[in-house]
Amino acid sequence: MDRAILHRSLSCAPLACTKLLSCSSHRLVRRLPSLSYLPRQQHRLLQNLHNRSFLGTRLKPSISSLSVPSLNLKRHFSLPARAVASPLKDPSPEALGADDEVAEKLGFEKVSDQFLDECKSRAILYKHKKTGAEIMSVSNNDENKVFGIVFRTPPKDSTGIPHILEHSVLCGSRKYPLKEPFVELLKGSLHTFLNAFTYPDRTCYPVASTNTKDFYNLVDVYLDAVFFPKCVEDSQTFQQEGWHYELNDPTEDITYKGVVFNEMKGVYSQPDNILGRTTQQALFPDNTYGVDSGGDPQVIPKLTFEEFKDFHSKFYHPSNARIWFYGDDDSNERLRILSEYLDMFEASSAPHESRIKPQKLFAKPTRVIEKYPAAEGDDLEKKNMVCLNWLLDDKPLDLETELALGFLDHLMLGTPASPLRKILLESRLGEAIVGGGIEDELLQPNFSIGLKGVSKEDIQKVEELIISTLKTLAEEGFDSDAVEASMNTIEFSLRENNTGSFPRGLALMLRSIGKWVYDMDPFEPLKYQKPLMALKARIAEEGSKSVFAPLIEKYILNNTHLVTVEMQPDPEKDSRDEALEKEALNKIKASMTEEDLAELTRATQELRLKQETPDSPEALKVVPCLSLNDIPKEPISIPIEIGDINGVKVLKHDLFTNDVLYAEVVFDMSLVKQELLPLVPLFCQSLMEMGTKDMDFVQLNQLIGRKTGGISVYPLTSSVRGKENPCSHIVVRGKAMSNRTEDLFNLVNCILQDVQFTDQKRFKQFVSQSKARMENRLRGSGHSVAAARMDAKLNVAGWISEQMGGVSYLEFLRSLEEKIDQDWDGISSSLEEIRRSLLSRNRCLVNLTTDGNNLSKSEKYISKFLDLLPTSATPLESVSWNGRLSANHEAIIVPTQVNYVGKAANLYDVGYELKGSAYVISKYISNTWLWDRVRVSGGAYGGFCDFDTHSGVFSFLSYRDPNLLKTLDVYDATSDFLRELEMDNDTLTKAIIGTIGDVDSYQLPDAKGYSSMLRHLLGVTEDERKLRREEILTTSLKDFKEFAGVIEAVKDKGVVVAVASPDDVEAAHKERPNFFQTRKGL
Repeated sequence: MDRAILHRSLSCAPLACTKLLSCSSHRLVRRLPSLSYLPRQQHRLLQNLHNRSFLGTRLKPSISSLSVPSLNLKRHFSLPARAVASPLKDPSPEALGADDEVAEKLGFEKVSDQFLDECKSRAILYKHKKTGAEIMSVSNNDENKVFGIVFRTPPKDSTGIPHILEHSVLCGSRKYPLKEPFVELLKGSLHTFLNAFTYPDRTCYPVASTNTKDFYNLVDVYLDAVFFPKCVEDSQTFQQEGWHYELNDPTEDITYKGVVFNEMKGVYSQPDNILGRTTQQALFPDNTYGVDSGGDPQVIPKLTFEEFKDFHSKFYHPSNARIWFYGDDDSNERLRILSEYLDMFEASSAPHESRIKPQKLFAKPTRVIEKYPAAEGDDLEKKNMVCLNWLLDDKPLDLETELALGFLDHLMLGTPASPLRKILLESRLGEAIVGGGIEDELLQPNFSIGLKGVSKEDIQKVEELIISTLKTLAEEGFDSDAVEASMNTIEFSLRENNTGSFPRGLALMLRSIGKWVYDMDPFEPLKYQKPLMALKARIAEEGSKSVFAPLIEKYILNNTHLVTVEMQPDPEKDSRDEALEKEALNKIKASMTEEDLAELTRATQELRLKQETPDSPEALKVVPCLSLNDIPKEPISIPIEIGDINGVKVLKHDLFTNDVLYAEVVFDMSLVKQELLPLVPLFCQSLMEMGTKDMDFVQLNQLIGRKTGGISVYPLTSSVRGKENPCSHIVVRGKAMSNRTEDLFNLVNCILQDVQFTDQKRFKQFVSQSKARMENRLRGSGHSVAAARMDAKLNVAGWISEQMGGVSYLEFLRSLEEKIDQDWDGISSSLEEIRRSLLSRNRCLVNLTTDGNNLSKSEKYISKFLDLLPTSATPLESVSWNGRLSANHEAIIVPTQVNYVGKAANLYDVGYELKGSAYVISKYISNTWLWDRVRVSGGAYGGFCDFDTHSGVFSFLSYRDPNLLKTLDVYDATSDFLRELEMDNDTLTKAIIGTIGDVDSYQLPDAKGYSSMLRHLLGVTEDERKLRREEILTTSLKDFKEFAGVIEAVKDKGVVVAVASPDDVEAAHKERPNFFQTRKGL
């Protein structure tokens, strides 16, 4: 999907409060802004996983590694979707697992063979006889094949060995001795997933593809990488990915450089991350979770190359591996591929050395006080955080208890109407919730809950309120409607099995590995039907209070393993940390002789030369690649019927959805006054979280949970190529089982027309929550803030979006917070005015995705819904939105140790006419020039470019970047890179195939219907899609050379926005006076 549209439509939407309990809901950091939850997982290629197991917990990753986060999206939604998944059906006989005789001959022993009705799959657990490696081979009809290999990797300190190793093993191997085969796969594969994750106790290497040949290529590269990496023989890879001293000239200061080092500096700049790290280490002081597997920037430089090599030798061994295959490929072939690698090893003692020791429970509660970096001059009075955290047991829990606790978690915190969440937010003791509820991705589960934005004198009140609310819930139980709503939400999510763009097979793998990695049953987490039915029956028989009250009492209220973490703002923390780092480096330099300094300078230059020297064409040929003959020449069309119901245009997509109806009702936003635009996100949240005349918001929320699979409301804004006015809409999106279609549309009507904007207290909460989210986004996703700000300087759609989700929006929220008590009547009237401007049958569109029979059945309910909408007696003229920010260079200052640097220009303004080759070229720039110069030699966590083909804005962005002006110099040299580029046919073919992999991104049916709707709204025709695909497939070196002149516009006419640290902005001012106008972000 287009980066700008998806970013605008989702970043402006209120955060979903419902916690999906299906396999997992993974948010690719390359796709969406990161959550405010503390990451527990470091991973590569920037995946931000928000992975909830069906038991109700989530894996909260930290960002690690290779590519770019939020904004480098699959931006070609105007082109075809190759792999569109349907719900799984019973597997065919040929997908029923490997032949027993073949498995035996290849050295595998069958341990267990089970049919998983929940995912319509046959799963066989094998053990490799020679090494003890365990393999789950899951066979079904899913074309999106998944492979993953997982090692238990418990660290003993916070030097970040597992994290650095996760980066490094993908930097060349025995069979693929290039600098980075991983990047070559990014460039030229049809992968639907390609990444690696570092957890506190394990490291995962998953890949996925719908193309079988491509899939086995990916599997082979990954197996060779983990078992035979070059990095254990090459200290320069360790230096590049981990840490090294850098000295460009003996007269200069020594600095630390390293991708992981700078990444973790960014992680340690975010208060929520610091809270989560502190919580984990305080809850588990006596085992491996008491240290940071991602690495503490103050400790990372203590790691030696020898320790790094030893860690790989000890833990990256088949005896310590869990291997997963999933999909419709040949089960025998899976074992043949594995046997080639596993047979090269003997059994080792790694499984015993990597076993995780349980944390013993505390005899009494403890308290931890930690500082976090805050901006100087801020009002720090209400900037404290407090979180109560319980370790629930001294051993893993049984499945029945886990399921009940997951259900309890959803009841207490899963929606805005959930009592614990609601009471905390309505107390006005803080601005937003912290702590994620139940967490069960580690050996022992824990429960965390607290508030941020708390004044010091209110900290004790927050703690008392949490305890008293939990006691009340244990004594009084939960409302029966709340229990029914939670049960329906959980069941719907499980049966829908909608993992978005995240492969279903990988979601299942991560669910299974949560038990398997601790030597427990890997099948158990995949079977939810029986335990869920048993829990429902128990609730029906005993009552919900009898089920949940004992859990609250035993695991929380009467549990002495309680850690209270208090976080205090400290405006001097960053400067103290920087001073300590500088002092340590000065001591290092003072201890060195002139010869030492000369040698360090030489080593720095040698490493940079290696980083910036491309692999030879001969070396690149060893990486397996598809040919253009493997690529479909025609785009796969999405079925669409454009019809009319009661004078309203209705788009219908006849797709198999397992009896689920997906619906969007879209309203034209062009009549909303310009001055009201910043209120639109709060208007959307108010529709979902305020009550009607007959129902309070709790009852309304519960009714939605009982009758549907969920409803959301959000703005969607995009430029339209060739048109001056933007496409700007409010989208109401919902889903329900087909027999609940009438309920779904009745509820949508209720939300749109009956909700009353009268609850001043709740609206004030919305503003506080939104402000806290935006402030968190400034620190953790500064690149997305910079991108939005640049767009706002270059086009009207960008300006609208920034008003609803950027720095301007944050400033609006801060002023609005002061006005609510003074002018609530005026604000309430403005919300009503927005509703009047939107709601009209004349400016409405309906989009439906389900099978043909259900499409026909739904018409009468849609007709009734549309009849209830108001109509405009006379056509109304659209409001003229002519806003645009001034085109000056801006530095937005935040308390951080890393920067997010952007530069952009509108290529259409300089006469460029879109060609499909631009997709190939921009991807190639990201994966070569920017990767090598911004990330590899520059030390940033990521560097990339993005071309919004609807607006014409071409953007450069960096992520967790130690540099500022140096990165801008790299951007400005891009046109020279293209002019001097030499490329053989293999390299060009790889670039084209990689682009098609983006274009043909994997989609489930609901996403397919939604993408088709977006194309319709933006006027993207089938003929244009065919033309762009043809242009991509025929891209030539000449196109690259010609684009060099086009992209020169970014260098000459581009606007710069950097979200940066005060020290780096001050240094930039000294080097280039008056280059930036500064703006205080935090």
